[in-house]
Amino acid sequence: MRPPGAILLVSCYELGHQPLNLASPLALLLQAGYAPVAIDTAVEALDDETIRRARLVCISVPMHAALRLAMRVAERVRALNPSARLCCYGLYASLNADYLHEQGIDFVIGGEYEQALLGLAQALEQGGATAVPGVGTHSQPAAPILSRLPFVQPERQQLLPLQRYARLQQGDMLAVVGYAETSRGCLHTCLHCPITPVYQGRFFIIPKEIVLQDIRAQVQMGAQHITFGDPDFLNGPGHALKILRAIRAEFPTLTFDATIKIEHILEHRALFSEFRELGCAFIVSAVESVSDHVLTQLDKGHTRADVIAALRILDDAGIPMRPSLLPFTPWTTLADYLDLLNFVEQHDLIDQIDPVHYSIRLLLPPGSALLVSPAMRPHLGDLDAASFSYQWTHPDSRVDQLQREVAALVAANERTHASPEETFYAIKALTEESSGLALNAARSTRQPGARRVTPHLTESWFC
Repeated sequence: MRPPGAILLVSCYELGHQPLNLASPLALLLQAGYAPVAIDTAVEALDDETIRRARLVCISVPMHAALRLAMRVAERVRALNPSARLCCYGLYASLNADYLHEQGIDFVIGGEYEQALLGLAQALEQGGATAVPGVGTHSQPAAPILSRLPFVQPERQQLLPLQRYARLQQGDMLAVVGYAETSRGCLHTCLHCPITPVYQGRFFIIPKEIVLQDIRAQVQMGAQHITFGDPDFLNGPGHALKILRAIRAEFPTLTFDATIKIEHILEHRALFSEFRELGCAFIVSAVESVSDHVLTQLDKGHTRADVIAALRILDDAGIPMRPSLLPFTPWTTLADYLDLLNFVEQHDLIDQIDPVHYSIRLLLPPGSALLVSPAMRPHLGDLDAASFSYQWTHPDSRVDQLQREVAALVAANERTHASPEETFYAIKALTEESSGLALNAARSTRQPGARRVTPHLTESWFC
C-alpha cells in the first residue's frame, strides 16, 4: 500500500448526490494498492493538511458549475502545495483543456476517465507522465478515451453518508437518495449538449451486476430511492428494464427516478405502466423549449406536439414529468418565453419544474457542436475562457435583460424558500411588465392556491 493521502480525489458539485465520479476511480485506485483520499467539497471541508500531503490532486469536473468551483480548489492547492501535480477529469475538463493548462492544471482527462487516472498515477510513481493513454498535457493533448473498458464496482464506504445529500420529498415524507448509472455517454447528439463533442454519439452499457451491487451497497447505507443519472435511461431499454425488475424483486419498496428523452417516451410508451409498478416516482425529461423553431436549432429530436403527447403518456401511467428547460437561446423571442409560461400553466406543470429552469441561458463551451451551426454564427462572440463558454448576444436586447431579471428573481426567491408557484407567478408578472405584453393564459383547472406537490429531490437541478 502506498502512502495514504498521496492521491487526493476531489468533487466540488454533482447535483446534490453522493459523487459517483469519486466512488468509481476510488475503487480502481484502491484495487491497485493506492490509498487515495476522497473529499466532496459540496458537503465537507477540504483542510490544508490534506492538501499538503497530496502528490497528485485529481478534481472531478462533470459540468460547468463544478468546473467553476474546481478552479478555486486548484488555486488553494497551488498556494499550499506547489509541488503537487494537478489533474482535472470529466466532461468539462477536455472541453476546456487549453485554458486549464494555462491556469496550471498539469493533466486533463475526458471521456472514460478511471483507467486514465490509474495510468497517470502509475506513470508519476515511475517518474514521468508522458503519453499516458487518455491523459492530455500542455505539450501533448490527448483525445478522450471512448473505447469500452472494464467497469469497476464503485467504492462508497469512504464517502460521506447518503444522509448528507439531497432527499426525495413526497408530501411530508423525506427519503434518503442514492445514485447509480446504467450506461455512459449518449446515442444522441443534441447540438447544445456537452456530451456530444466528447462522446460523439457513443454510449456504453455498464454490466448489470455492477449496477445492482452498487445499488445494494447504497441500500445498506440507507438509500430508499435511487436516481439513475444516465444522460438517457432508455438508450438501452432492455438493459434498463432488466435492472429495474431485479431491483424490484430484491427491494420491493425502493423507488427511483430517471432521465428520459421525449422521443424515447413516445417510442417506448408501453413501458411506463410497468415503470410505475416498479417504483418510478418521476421522470426528468429535457423539454428545453416548446418553440418548434428553437427545438430545430438545438436538434432536440422532438416537437411541441411530442411534448404534449409525452406528458399524456406519463400521466396515463401515473408518473409525473419534471421537465428541464433551456428558455434563453439566440432564437428565443419574447413571445416564445411568454408562450412557455402559458404552456406550463395550461398543462399544470408549475409544481413540476424547479424555478431555476426559467432562468437558464444557453452555454457554449469550447468544442460545442453549436459553434459550427450556421444559425449560431450571427449571434456568436468571442470565447470567454475564464467563464468556460463562448459569449453570444440576443438580437433583441430585451430578451437578455429579461434573462438577467428572471435569474435575480429566482435566486432571491430561493433564499427565502418561496414555493415554485410563488416564483412562477412572480416571473409571470415580471415578464408581463418587462415585455409590455399580457400572457392571457387559460388557467389550469387547479383551484387557486391549491398546491399539488409532486415527488421531487430537495436540491434544484443546475448545469
